[in-house]
Amino acid sequence: MENTIFSILPPLLAIVMVLVTKRVLLSLGVGIVSAALLVESFSPIDSLIILWDSFITSFWDNGLNMYNIYILLFILLLGVVTAIVSLSGGSTAFAAWAVKRIKTNRGSKLLTAFLGIIIFVDDYFNALAVGQIARPITDTHRVSRAKLAYFIDSTSAPVCVVSPVSSWGAFLISQLGVIFATHAVTDYTPLQAFMLMAPMNFYVIAALAMVFFIAWTDNDLGEMKKHETLARETGVLFDPNKSNPGDLQGNFPENNFGKVKDLILPIVSLIVVTLFSMFWTGYQASGKVMDIFVIFENTNVPLSLFIGGMVSSILAVLLYTRQFKKNKDANLGLLGRGIISGINSMLPAICILIFAWSLSFLITALGTGEYLAHLVTDNNIPAGVIPVLLFVLTAFMAFATGSSWGSFGILIPIGASIIMVVEPELLLPVLAAVLAGAVFGDHCSPISDTTIMSATGAGVNVIDHVMTQLPYAIISAVIAAIGYLVLGLTGSVMFGFITVVVILILFFTIWNFKSKRVA
Repeated sequence: MENTIFSILPPLLAIVMVLVTKRVLLSLGVGIVSAALLVESFSPIDSLIILWDSFITSFWDNGLNMYNIYILLFILLLGVVTAIVSLSGGSTAFAAWAVKRIKTNRGSKLLTAFLGIIIFVDDYFNALAVGQIARPITDTHRVSRAKLAYFIDSTSAPVCVVSPVSSWGAFLISQLGVIFATHAVTDYTPLQAFMLMAPMNFYVIAALAMVFFIAWTDNDLGEMKKHETLARETGVLFDPNKSNPGDLQGNFPENNFGKVKDLILPIVSLIVVTLFSMFWTGYQASGKVMDIFVIFENTNVPLSLFIGGMVSSILAVLLYTRQFKKNKDANLGLLGRGIISGINSMLPAICILIFAWSLSFLITALGTGEYLAHLVTDNNIPAGVIPVLLFVLTAFMAFATGSSWGSFGILIPIGASIIMVVEPELLLPVLAAVLAGAVFGDHCSPISDTTIMSATGAGVNVIDHVMTQLPYAIISAVIAAIGYLVLGLTGSVMFGFITVVVILILFFTIWNFKSKRVA
């Protein structure tokens, strides 16, 4: 079944079931079991063995899999930080402080969008940190959690994928180095190429433009409009009958002794300590080379997140304990219950993430990515349509596998091999199209880890996040695809870029005009 059309059945089955049943763990479980059966040709014993291996690999892969373990521990620690900050009254104090300065619904949305761009070092870090900072403000101004999740998701990976000083940038620059060495490309260094590719990532341009347009206006589409109307008219920010990972509001009492610093100091320490840890681990791993790009290429992001989470949670606890003398209701018993509640709040996200990793392991064993890639390599494709074709193919691969890194990890070398034979001048546009497609597919996939993290950061149901984000992601992708088609047919990056900008301006103008007429 490997490297055949059957290899796409498990991820598709999981995705269809998620959309139909709205039950993520059940759907992922069905995808995992079906993938195990296909890998082992329906042998019951062998299927059980590889099923076990798919879960164990998340924690043990020729030794402890510290990458995944640190990520899971960081998520739990962030739950603890959120709980203690809420328990201490920090969230309430910050919301009261922010309301005096950010007085409009629009202001709270724009703040979230800008935070998403500023915190660009890692998509996981971005999703959870931005959610922690922005949620008290957006909640106060009745911005639905679904919209908050959309802002988080659409400013995390899109910014990381064009930022050289990020975990994504470091990985991609190293990948470009391998590609250039393989094909003897000497016109530019990997770093120069990465910077040149940023304006060619048309999906990122369209997605970020869409975020700020939505933040500035009250225009919404489909399911998002329902969530926003409910939040604005009733104050109900999410469906209370659904699992909303990361949501702790109202789970335990708050007091009036909290101060803004009870929220700000843990978050600032999280950011500062994580950044310092990323620098230090990268500096040590690079052989103490004082080069920022070499450092970020070698940094240990999960370990850095864990260290930042530990320091932040300890500081949050210390800030809470100072209230013991001022507030008779503040005590160690309540602190303990708060910590447990914080951990419990993140367990749904943890379970989904582990299931997603398991499915990814089995999809890799099935060769789903390789099969999709061969659809391009086994056919005679005109050079002019290769950028848009690879954009679509990578998007579908990322959607089906739930992995943007896995998708561009497979298709970057394949895309480079194809275009270097057909039209070497289009190398960078083709690679940019692959990166853009991976981010788009990842945005649409309910089994993507960044989708799960964004929903967790916002405290909203994963499926609600997927269904509300989908229309905006698809519109941005269609605009990007037109840009890549123009680029491929004309051979001009400038024409493609101008096409995207013009379509965005026309689309926003028409949409805004129609919305005002309806209003």
